[in-house]
Amino acid sequence: MNMTVTTYLVYLVVAVPLTIWVARTLSRNGRIFLVDVFHGNEDFADAVNRLLVVGFYLVNLGFVTLFLRSGSAVVDARGVFEQLSVKLGVVMLVLGVLHLMNVWIFSKIRTRSRLDTMTRPPVPPNDTVPPPQTAAQYGY
Repeated sequence: MNMTVTTYLVYLVVAVPLTIWVARTLSRNGRIFLVDVFHGNEDFADAVNRLLVVGFYLVNLGFVTLFLRSGSAVVDARGVFEQLSVKLGVVMLVLGVLHLMNVWIFSKIRTRSRLDTMTRPPVPPNDTVPPPQTAAQYGY
């Protein structure tokens, strides 16, 4: 087995479990956030959470697979580490950017849903102000 194939195998052995770990962590810890976003509707939050996990797997594992190919042959151990550092670094950056995008989107949804549930006006008026008196009423 040559060094290029070894690089591919090590890359897959690290990138696939990393993607699975990130997806599970986000799913487990994001559930509470989604329940709040969807006003306590746990069934809906769980369904959205599962859909997000499936989409996360599809996007990230697809990216890992597409990014597997290398432009040049790896000839020594130094090349293995260099290829792996670039490939795994890019995969981790993509995972992080997708995570931040999800958090930002759901934060916007949460903010909007909280604004929609606020009552307007917050306090009803308790008295009225009489209209201003004119000079004719004073006999001028």
